[in-house]
Amino acid sequence: MEQWLTIAGISVGIVILLYLLIFKILGLRVISSNEVAVVEKWWSPKGSLKDSIIALNGEAGYAPGLLRGGIHFKSVLMYKIHKYPLITIPQGQIAYLFARDGSPLAPVQTLGRIVAEANNFQDVSGFLKNGGQRGPQRGILREGTYAINLAQFIVITPNYIKSISSNFKQDQNELVSMQKTLADRNGFTPVVIMGKGNDSSDMMGIVTVHDGTSIQQGEIIAPDMGEQHASFQDPEKFLELGGRRGKQIQVLTDGTYYINRLFATVEYRSKTVVPIGFVGVVVSFFGREGVDTSGENYKHGELVSVGSKGVLEKPLMPGKYAFNTDAGKVVLVPTTNIILKWNKTETGDHKYDENLTEVDIITKDAFEPSLPLSVVMHIDYKQAPWVIQRFGDIGMLVNQSLDPLVSAYFKDVAQTKTLIELIQERSAIRERAVLEMKEKFDKYNLQLEEVLIGTPKTTVTDTQIENILMQLRERQIAEEKKVTYQKQQSAAESEKSLREAQAIAEQQSFLTKSKIQIEIEGNNGAALASRAEEESNQIIALARANASKIKLEGEAEAFKESNVGLAKAQAIEAQVKAYGGAEFRVIQEVTDKLTDAIKNTTVDIVPKTVVQMGSSGDGSGSGSGGNSTVMDTLLKFITLDKLGVSLQHISEPSTTAQAIESITQPNQGEDVQRKETEATKGADVNTGEVTK
Repeated sequence: MEQWLTIAGISVGIVILLYLLIFKILGLRVISSNEVAVVEKWWSPKGSLKDSIIALNGEAGYAPGLLRGGIHFKSVLMYKIHKYPLITIPQGQIAYLFARDGSPLAPVQTLGRIVAEANNFQDVSGFLKNGGQRGPQRGILREGTYAINLAQFIVITPNYIKSISSNFKQDQNELVSMQKTLADRNGFTPVVIMGKGNDSSDMMGIVTVHDGTSIQQGEIIAPDMGEQHASFQDPEKFLELGGRRGKQIQVLTDGTYYINRLFATVEYRSKTVVPIGFVGVVVSFFGREGVDTSGENYKHGELVSVGSKGVLEKPLMPGKYAFNTDAGKVVLVPTTNIILKWNKTETGDHKYDENLTEVDIITKDAFEPSLPLSVVMHIDYKQAPWVIQRFGDIGMLVNQSLDPLVSAYFKDVAQTKTLIELIQERSAIRERAVLEMKEKFDKYNLQLEEVLIGTPKTTVTDTQIENILMQLRERQIAEEKKVTYQKQQSAAESEKSLREAQAIAEQQSFLTKSKIQIEIEGNNGAALASRAEEESNQIIALARANASKIKLEGEAEAFKESNVGLAKAQAIEAQVKAYGGAEFRVIQEVTDKLTDAIKNTTVDIVPKTVVQMGSSGDGSGSGSGGNSTVMDTLLKFITLDKLGVSLQHISEPSTTAQAIESITQPNQGEDVQRKETEATKGADVNTGEVTK
């Protein structure tokens, strides 16, 4: 039993010796593949370090190199091994480093420079030998796994601070403060510029650099260093190009940026939008002293070109701009028509006229109404910088210039007009105002489009103006009635015309036929007229011939008549002598005419049947024929009696009968001459008796 205990004791001793030999004296160390180890040297023949932490030359202290995965022999008598997992930075995160050893920072520095030979801080010797500086570093660790010497670099992540420093507790407060600052700046995640909501392009980043030399005296913002520094992601290149600390004029647009927030912070702002109907006049706070481009005649300020301080001569057209509002401002100027209302109850959406009220006027007849106005003006987009240079903004333009100008003009006009004239002549006043005020607006680089005049208003207690307006309304109503009556009359006439047109339309076919018939008749008439003309020509020719013939015959007849008349005159003279006076000759003529009329009439004057007693002069005894019948003789006597002619002076019956026979005989041609001759010779006439 004792023997077994002795053997066991020897075995334990051997194991202990072996353990001490292997793990303590020889220093066997096993490091897995996902681990690294920092070697700390207890002592060294080369002595210890004085003002550094990393022993680059084998001194006592932290070795710059790391022990990677595998078996290593480091005697505990000389070395202390600090083993820990590899540093892993997750996707979408950034880790920061604090160097415990290196050259001190320059006065203008806040962060240690990036050493390319350090291989992302994994080569401590390369870092220190190539000018690596102690303190917070400009370089960052992005996604990935790194073998970092935690004795030289303290790694700060959102969740932990990794270090193996012996005085870590002393530096912990500073490192925790640093971690909190980075968290406040969202420094552990990249800068992502994107829009809000559905708009993916309405944001930008304003950058403020915290390292490098200060900006120049008199400037408020650092100049643009171009794009070689990869939008502030390469701090060393930025500073190498001459970049300065402070607000940067260059902005970040849409995208993702891995920026060290200890080097530069980013402020998110909305982009400047110039809507349609506006231009943006740029007032630059940054740049060189510019050359005035407004000309010598413009005395209200300067206009400068791009890159100069002042009001830029070229405005921004409608669109979206990543304009750094720390380097200047954009004044929106409407290029559409602007309606300014001098009416306290109405205000436009632009709010330019929110301080305008009705113009208080005094008319010629001492009324004091308030006059509402509206002015329509336009600003040429090319003239917008001139307006802003002169007035600052549109609100100041309206309140300090246009309001006094317009009010004074209409007060002057009102003093020359009565209230009635002001109402009735509003159109003429408006046209005159447009013409006269246009020139004044031109002096302000404005274009006056229209002036609109409202109805004068009064207070509630003033009824005099209302009475005048009532009279005008009644007068207008009377005029409207007059016009209405005229319209009704015109409508009635139009209806009449319509009815006539309808009637004509209904009879159109007949009218067409009648027109055609008229044309036919006209043609026929023309033919007849032509024929008549020919016939008239013939008639004229015949008439001329007949006239010549008649003339010759007339001359012959006249000669004959003259002879007959002479003979007749001689016969009448003889008859008068035979009758015993001229009155008997007249009685003869009248009796002959009356007898002829009775004979030729168709009306029965005496019975058609006459009983005649005796015989005629010729002894035939016939009851008809001859001028010497008893009826003829009786009629002649009756006629003579009615005429009041007395035959008592005729003494001899034979002579009387002869006279009567002479009277009753026809007096024509040669018979008359013959009878006159017989009468003069006293020829005997047979007489007879007439029985009724």
